[in-house]
Amino acid sequence: MPRGDKSAYSDKQKRQAEHIEESELDRDRPREDAERIAWATVNKQDGGGKRSGSGRTTARKKSAGKSTKKATKKTVKKTARKAAGKATKKATKKTAGKAPKKTARKAAKKSTGRTTKKTAKKATKKTARKATKKTAGKTARKTPAKKTARRTVRKTTARKTTKKSARKTARR
Repeated sequence: MPRGDKSAYSDKQKRQAEHIEESELDRDRPREDAERIAWATVNKQDGGGKRSGSGRTTARKKSAGKSTKKATKKTVKKTARKAAGKATKKATKKTAGKAPKKTARKAAKKSTGRTTKKTAKKATKKTARKATKKTAGKTARKTPAKKTARRTVRKTTARKTTKKSARKTARR
């Protein structure tokens, strides 16, 4: 198939490109630029020609990536709901011993309204971190430079904590 051949595009895609080209010509663009912009727009929207034999493998890969994103979003929502439910139970248990049942419920509702958002955010961050760690672990190993940097950070924090504890004991 020679370069610039439009046989792999459907009739609908050709009409779309023609319409975009006309609108670009109305904006006083040169014909060559208008045609280039029109076909680039169609490619961006559809991922290339839709007819069979057009070699549309990238479009399938993109849709597979979208489905994995949706799946991770669903799991994040589920974990956020679970965390919110646990927070309400904890709040009701804490307040139940101190006050009658009605006030305990009200207090639980107030506290969970605040905590559910926080716990949901924490849960989403955790799951996002886990997902990125999994993908990063599969693609590349830890570099030696990163390992040494982590070791030095650990050493410096250990030194700081020992200095603080020594100061506290000296004051006493």
